[in-house]
Amino acid sequence: MTASNLQIARRNMVEYQIRCCKILDAAVLDLIESMPRENFVPEAVQSLAYMEGHVPLPCNQEMLSPLQEATTLQNLMLNGSERVLEIGAGTGFLTAMLAMQAAEVVSCEIHAELAETAASNIANHGITNATVHNINAMDSSAMAAIEGHFDAIVIGAAVDKIPTHLENLLVDGGQIIAFIGSNPVLTMVHRRKIGQSWQENSLFETLLQDIEGRPTKREFVF
Repeated sequence: MTASNLQIARRNMVEYQIRCCKILDAAVLDLIESMPRENFVPEAVQSLAYMEGHVPLPCNQEMLSPLQEATTLQNLMLNGSERVLEIGAGTGFLTAMLAMQAAEVVSCEIHAELAETAASNIANHGITNATVHNINAMDSSAMAAIEGHFDAIVIGAAVDKIPTHLENLLVDGGQIIAFIGSNPVLTMVHRRKIGQSWQENSLFETLLQDIEGRPTKREFVF
């Protein structure tokens, strides 16, 4: 696709996939329309960069849909002061947009190939406040290498529940975006930590790949 065709496709994505689904925050819409999503998509599937569904990535992974990305940004309402933890960098597209609205983004990617690609894409776009770690975020012992606490966490794959070790990384008042359930029934949720309790808002039902790297339960044979 030509550059002009890609610009038209990006504009159409914003108008017909995002704005019409009640994503109305002007800063979010401007950010998405300004970001060349095609630069974060493998060349072989570049023509799919602005499709409504999920774009396939290496390592049998997929990008979040444009609506899932936009909904994440609109509900977090970042003001530029936050420290954000992202689980699942993919090729770094959402990572880059989060970094443009936050003070710092720490992204965890279980696949080394994708972690390297994401870090390269982020650097190529002049973003210096995001780092990508090749780490299994579902492993609580591995996550001990990630220091400090976070104002927001984005879990970019389906989980049956949010792991406790990730919840414990949130500051009081911090928020989580996650996709909770069991395929094919998932709900995109927004949670905020208030002391020892949680406020939860269900955003919409959707589809997304299951997260990788969860510890397996031991089975006892008698």
